[in-house]
Amino acid sequence: MFEELRPHLAELRKRLGLSVLSVFIAFIVTFTFHNTILTWITQPLNDALTQVGRIIESQSKTTWKMKETEQNLTRKLPSKSAQKLNETLSRAAQKADSQLAPLLQSAADAAKELTLLLKNMENNSSNGLSPHNTFNGQITTHQVGGAFFVALKVSFFAALLLAMPFILYQLWLFVAPGLYSHEKKMVLPFVIGGSVMFLLGVLFAYYIVTPFGFQFLITFGSFLYTPLINIEDYVGFFTKIMMGFGLAFELPVFAYFLALLGLVTDRTLKDFFKYAIVIIFLIAALLTPPDILTQLLMAAPLVILYGVSILIVAAVNPEKPDEDEEEADSDASQKA
Repeated sequence: MFEELRPHLAELRKRLGLSVLSVFIAFIVTFTFHNTILTWITQPLNDALTQVGRIIESQSKTTWKMKETEQNLTRKLPSKSAQKLNETLSRAAQKADSQLAPLLQSAADAAKELTLLLKNMENNSSNGLSPHNTFNGQITTHQVGGAFFVALKVSFFAALLLAMPFILYQLWLFVAPGLYSHEKKMVLPFVIGGSVMFLLGVLFAYYIVTPFGFQFLITFGSFLYTPLINIEDYVGFFTKIMMGFGLAFELPVFAYFLALLGLVTDRTLKDFFKYAIVIIFLIAALLTPPDILTQLLMAAPLVILYGVSILIVAAVNPEKPDEDEEEADSDASQKA
């Protein structure tokens, strides 16, 4: 039995080797542009931090009291009144006796400091800034070589995307010897369709899922804590979401491929639908941030793609009625 598998294992090793080589070559290319790729990857996080900052600044006075306290303090002690108090105390210190003069001069100096403080507060208020605003979300690194390892990770992720068509082509070549001649002609639809669907999954996650997910997670607790995002954790989290959505969008392609081989029928997918719903939501819970919105944003497209897969399989390899059922139907028709 092992002798029969030896040629297949050698072919599999060859296809895997070529796939790894393609990723390595693509990695060399993408590492050259790692700064541009990293900017693209961190853009959703930067947008979420900016948006959360705007939300905090625009909160009503009932939920965000710092601006109200600042405005009340400015109204009660305007800088002009403090400056007038400083001048009056200074003149009194000049005319007072030797015992009272130091006390009046100390009070005048305190009034002068208060004048400078109020002027700064008024300037910040006129610029729309809050000196007490503690929100200053940043992207940080906690490792000496953090930036270098992040560059490697993002370059490898981009290399996978770049080499995806060639990897799918190698996968097709591995299974092609077991196909009929007319089935082997489907290599281009498989490679192009698989690459396009993977890219659609990545773009859907990037432009639809991550903005909602990141904004929700950063907003939650930002009134109490300053978000300092570790870039190493963020890149790992980001690539997991992108790869998960990319692979999820491959479902119709692989369903078509399995139907072409005769391994599944539309009846098989319909009977498995109730289990597929549970599996889809479990995958969505594992791959997305821990909030209901982003889980639904992943689960809903997967359910739709599963329904599309059923239609594709029904067109390629529909369920055929059993011979016994055909005979029973023919007998019933004859008796009628």
